[in-house]
Amino acid sequence: MTLHEPAALPPDSASGAVSGSALAPIFTPGGRDLRDLRCAAPLAFCRKALTIAELEVRKLLHDPTDIIMRTVQPALWLLVFGETFSHIKAIPTGHQSYLQFMAPGILAQSILFLSIFFGIQIIWDRDMGIVHKFLASPTPRAALVLGKSLSAGARALPQALIIYVLALLLGVQMNWNPLALLGVIVMVMLAAACFSTFSLVIACLLKTRDRVMGIGQVLTMPLFFASNAIYPIDIMPGWLQVIARLNPLSYQVDALRTMMVTGSVSVNGLPLDFAATLLVTAALIALASRLYPRIVQ
Repeated sequence: MTLHEPAALPPDSASGAVSGSALAPIFTPGGRDLRDLRCAAPLAFCRKALTIAELEVRKLLHDPTDIIMRTVQPALWLLVFGETFSHIKAIPTGHQSYLQFMAPGILAQSILFLSIFFGIQIIWDRDMGIVHKFLASPTPRAALVLGKSLSAGARALPQALIIYVLALLLGVQMNWNPLALLGVIVMVMLAAACFSTFSLVIACLLKTRDRVMGIGQVLTMPLFFASNAIYPIDIMPGWLQVIARLNPLSYQVDALRTMMVTGSVSVNGLPLDFAATLLVTAALIALASRLYPRIVQ
């Protein structure tokens, strides 16, 4: 794009310099100041991403049965697995009861299981022609991917509410500090965005529902068990500890446990937990943005 040069101003009588040239606007052929366009671009990007997220959330509002069905698995883990191991005291959890230790891990597990199959929805959208329309629009690919990941975060929030209620009924001492609750919401959104974008990358590479479902089923259990969701990392074998510390789910569980349950102390530190999750999510969004057009090829 060729920019018009600003109109020449008369030289200053004292110095001979052009007066006010540093403040002169730079206009595009459409007549808009280039600096205004630079400020408007990030706002437009965010608006487009939020629009995509809103479209996905509307689907959930039209059919909320998915939320109800997904309450069964965390309820079984807390009621059966959690209660059993609380009585036999087989796993060392320090001064906490096993249910207090486990409840944040089950929330992270629910987010993982909800998000890891998100790529199947992208394939449905492709088959219905929705992805073709998105790609034909001027919306940036990164905004499309970010909007999808934000919608996954919105779908995960009801899961968090359900697990909070179950944990309260089982006697878990929850942390009701407003900042802690806000931190839980942010981490739930980030964790869902992380694994839903990972699923989107898989869908762009494999392109069929059966393959995405198969890979998702293969990955969920290793990610879950190679983390600190249901037992501390310190009791794992050395080789598994290395994998657990590379697993983004471990950082998400550590942050959720610190903010959800009264008396919990972060092993890694909350700044590291959030930074690691944000870094992985940003990298996956960048990768998915490059791969997104391949879903229709």
